[in-house]
Amino acid sequence: MTSENLPNGPKIMLVAGEASGDQLGGRLMAAIKVQEPNAQFIGVGGPRMEREGLKSLFPMNEMSVMGLTEVIPHIPHLLKRISQAADFAKKQKPDAVVTIDAPDFSFRVGKKLKGKGIPLIHFVAPSVWAWREGRAKKIAGFLDHLLALLPFEPPYFEKEGLPTTFIGHSAVEERHDGDGQRFRAQHGLGDDQKLLAVLPGSRNSEVKRLLPVFRQVIDALAAKYPDARIVVPTVSKVADTVATAMKDWPLDPIVVATDQERHDAFAAANCALAASGTVSLELAIAGVPHVIAYQVNAVTGWIAKRLIKIDTVTIVNLVLGRKLIPEFLQENCQAKNIIPVLDGLLGDEPARAEQEAGFDEACSMLGFGDRAPSEKAAEQILKIITKK
Repeated sequence: MTSENLPNGPKIMLVAGEASGDQLGGRLMAAIKVQEPNAQFIGVGGPRMEREGLKSLFPMNEMSVMGLTEVIPHIPHLLKRISQAADFAKKQKPDAVVTIDAPDFSFRVGKKLKGKGIPLIHFVAPSVWAWREGRAKKIAGFLDHLLALLPFEPPYFEKEGLPTTFIGHSAVEERHDGDGQRFRAQHGLGDDQKLLAVLPGSRNSEVKRLLPVFRQVIDALAAKYPDARIVVPTVSKVADTVATAMKDWPLDPIVVATDQERHDAFAAANCALAASGTVSLELAIAGVPHVIAYQVNAVTGWIAKRLIKIDTVTIVNLVLGRKLIPEFLQENCQAKNIIPVLDGLLGDEPARAEQEAGFDEACSMLGFGDRAPSEKAAEQILKIITKK
């Protein structure tokens, strides 16, 4: 993969470190190609980015490690990959390096490239409003531009001298993209048959920790709704793990792993039980009432509890300034707590309607109805390259 093998046009290096970043990167690449058809792409990404033409320098899933105790055994290999990515950029001399989320990896790559004459752009602002606000000043020391997904983020970084553009949350690009009737027809579901979406996470550590709790919840709901079904939209790297773990679950789980199946499942679902993360916003955009349940390693959780300065982890709640979506985190992530709330959403139309009304408000604040976030991100990146 050398520059001689690439067509004429701006050369952009993208670095994504996990499944959500791969989705962002894929949409960004597609948007850049519309505005600059001869753009060249190099770097690190997953299947979504590879479909847009990226040949990944190394497997992206090697970067998908979360939590203090989970990361420690992988540190030597992660450091090797950080150096490999930075050295590749120095050799290829791209017109810009765009790191996508995964700050522990991305920022270390960025620091190694400071002063090398390559514009450094990071896509997804770190959550300094939640903890470690001092990070804003640190990243302003090596980044040239930041692309923010949330409307209240730019001031945190601009006051430190880092140009920051609010582009809107990329998840709004998928609104109304699913066909619920098609999904129900494909899987033999009646129009009135209850369908619960279950989303245990996109990392193996998340899946292994949350599935036992989720199983207890489903066991209880199956006793009350024996004719209901569950659908489990997942990602390819954990699909086999999820499918194997759920072989003996009640309500005959439907495990899907493609983007279209995921969107169709959201459109068909009555409500959802989900891990914390971007998926909550995806569900809100699709209009699916849900509850969030999440646990990390006890040590990581103990540290986080003492550092985090907000009382909600869900984007919709943060944007609205109120707890619309129920959260069950750490020691509260227990089936006995989750069951009555999820039961309420599954069987109570007014309970679902309350969340749905809040979703419309939050989506408007996050950029729905405006130009696509990926389009605005592509425009900003190309503008930076032009000014180089």
